[in-house]
Amino acid sequence: MALPHHATPEDRFWHYSSRGICFAVLAFLVLPILIIIPMSFTAGNLLVFPLPGLSLRWYQSIISGDAWIDAAKNSLFIGLASTTLSMVLGTLAASGLSRMNFALKPAIIGLILSPLLIPIVITAVGMYFHFADIGLSGTYWGLILAHTVLAVPFVVITVLASLEGFDNNLLRAAATLGAPPLKAFRRVTLPIIFPGIASGGLFAFVTSFDEIVVTLFLAAPTQRTLPRQIFSGVREYVSPGIAAVATLLIVLSALLLLTVQLLERRGRRLRGGGIVRH
Repeated sequence: MALPHHATPEDRFWHYSSRGICFAVLAFLVLPILIIIPMSFTAGNLLVFPLPGLSLRWYQSIISGDAWIDAAKNSLFIGLASTTLSMVLGTLAASGLSRMNFALKPAIIGLILSPLLIPIVITAVGMYFHFADIGLSGTYWGLILAHTVLAVPFVVITVLASLEGFDNNLLRAAATLGAPPLKAFRRVTLPIIFPGIASGGLFAFVTSFDEIVVTLFLAAPTQRTLPRQIFSGVREYVSPGIAAVATLLIVLSALLLLTVQLLERRGRRLRGGGIVRH
């Protein structure tokens, strides 16, 4: 927010001081992450700074390395599958919860959001024993379902926020015009809440793509995801190739955050504009 022209010297002091503190905290949090980017272009064999030289050798080693490629494929497959499931289940759950008012509604919402509150190690141990009993431990379906449980809360939160300002008179008008419930949801509700669904899906994908603890408990030795491959590399030998992979993940995360911001702006325009025409 811009400082008004009639601001007093004290107001100007606190205004610029608060901005300076914010930038200092942001630099403290971000700079250790950004330092990885130049280190990924090192020509040496160790993570040292200043760099002995510049080279793309570590990016080439990642592209030509079967272990990294297979891990990336596994992460993409599990991430996309769990994201799809979480978007469907989270949207259905949020739609049902937004239309109901009953005493147990806060308890149900708390149960759905519990994976965000319970320590991930406890969740991983519980999933391991349960999935081992039903034969899902060490399978791709087990990993997909486990990641879906962790990702659904993000979809529920964003879709509930999108439905908070939704005008139910639009659905009544669609029903009056003869539209069945499914068609009314597809033509009226879905276009308005789609930015919230997509935002939740992006958060769900990032959650699945970065998950390591549950994967360590449930995945078979051959089911190496990208975070698990990075974890193994850090334990054995800290190679600059890990910095190259981390740089690619930073770029991916930045692009996803930018997409979320664009979707949120579009969602605000749709909610403010009322009926969406098709």
